[in-house]
Amino acid sequence: MRIDIITLFPEMFEPVLGASIVGRARARGLLELGYVNPRDFATDKRRSVDDRPFGGGAGMVLKAEPLFAAISSVRRPGCRVVCLSPQGRRFDSRQARRLSRLSRLALVCGHYEGVDERVLRSCDEEISIGDFVLTGGELPAMMVVDAVTRLLPDVLKKADAAACESFESGLLDHPQYTRPRVWRGRRVPEALLSGDHERIACWRARAAQRATRKKRPDLVCSARSKSSQQRRLDPSSAIVRGGIKSKVRA
Repeated sequence: MRIDIITLFPEMFEPVLGASIVGRARARGLLELGYVNPRDFATDKRRSVDDRPFGGGAGMVLKAEPLFAAISSVRRPGCRVVCLSPQGRRFDSRQARRLSRLSRLALVCGHYEGVDERVLRSCDEEISIGDFVLTGGELPAMMVVDAVTRLLPDVLKKADAAACESFESGLLDHPQYTRPRVWRGRRVPEALLSGDHERIACWRARAAQRATRKKRPDLVCSARSKSSQQRRLDPSSAIVRGGIKSKVRA
């Protein structure tokens, strides 16, 4: 997969995207990153990329032409252009999975007070990482790259590792423990020390459900709604009960 990032601050990315899982994926040829600076496409002597908004208001707006030219330089057949914007659809694991199926992706990082609307309309979609304000789209772009890279084939050691992680199953991950068995009087749950794989799986499933109900009850409501819709469409479909898939009896 190739991801091109359109940004005024390309120097921000390598310290993050050159390390850990993303860095290793790049070293193995599983991911290719490119950076394009709209300033390189500015036509005036000052290489300006922003201007005052029509109608007045605080701050500056990214100009249409330099940004559009930067996008056009990486746009190819099959490339999806996504603008990081607080107005966009909320980014989640499903969006990451969808984007990971692409062969080419271009991420447009806004800055200042926003982007000329005419350029936004030329993008394929807008996505947001949450309802809060950041200085620019660079940090959200890094998050998208990281989330998408983890889902690419052969990036993680185990083929099903990404699918087993939090949110992919509709539940939070189960609690994790490592040595020592007792730390400051707190013990590792006995089930995890039993060596009984079925018992361990049941404990983890129940613990994940408890954690989700306590920390993210909204995910529980969403999962119930989806399960209900699935049963109405296909009464024989598999659903999750107690963390174990079972068939619904007609």
